[in-house]
Amino acid sequence: MKSNLFSANVEIEGSEDMSLQNPRLLKVKLNGELLARQGAMVAYQGAIEFAYEGAGGVKKLIKKVATGEGVPLMRCKGRGDLFLAQNAFDLYLVDLEGDSLTVNGANVLAFDPGLTWDIKRVEGASMFAGGVFNMVFTGTGRIALSSYGTPVVLDATQAPTFADLQSAIAWSSSLKTRLVRTAGASALIGRGSGEAFQLAFEGQGFVVVQSSEGPFVPTHNH
Repeated sequence: MKSNLFSANVEIEGSEDMSLQNPRLLKVKLNGELLARQGAMVAYQGAIEFAYEGAGGVKKLIKKVATGEGVPLMRCKGRGDLFLAQNAFDLYLVDLEGDSLTVNGANVLAFDPGLTWDIKRVEGASMFAGGVFNMVFTGTGRIALSSYGTPVVLDATQAPTFADLQSAIAWSSSLKTRLVRTAGASALIGRGSGEAFQLAFEGQGFVVVQSSEGPFVPTHNH
């Protein structure tokens, strides 16, 4: 049997515990535990068990119920090779080294269980504005992020920076954030229901913006 399928797409052996098999597929050499988005497993080899993780405590559970934010997590435990993906989104690995990163929950694929995480609200935003609660990761470890389309990294230090609520997928937790509304132009900018509001960033740090609001665009609500 002959095909370039068997030569161009064979499994890549690497030394890192968490690496990209290709731009849209994450490979984890599991020897212990990993937290991942529920339903993200596409294949595994070895002895690996999967269990519902829950919201991470009563306090986080209350926040999750109130906000609708957060990630439905599963705990992957065992020894073997685990392959994860999210609707063929582009994947990126971020290593935290004692610092902090804020991430849109919809763009979290997997992360080291040693990282501390919480659900936090954008300052100055009411709970009725929508899409203003995100996950904050702190500590030392690796996070796998997904992006619907190739992202761009903006330096918020250089100029006032604004992004659509669904397009900003991650940013430095040191940045101050607030919601702003573009009066008289809400029907012209953005594609989703959040186009009347933008997320404003101030301070020293970066903002990662995906090249789409995601595969699903909510109904406009002007």
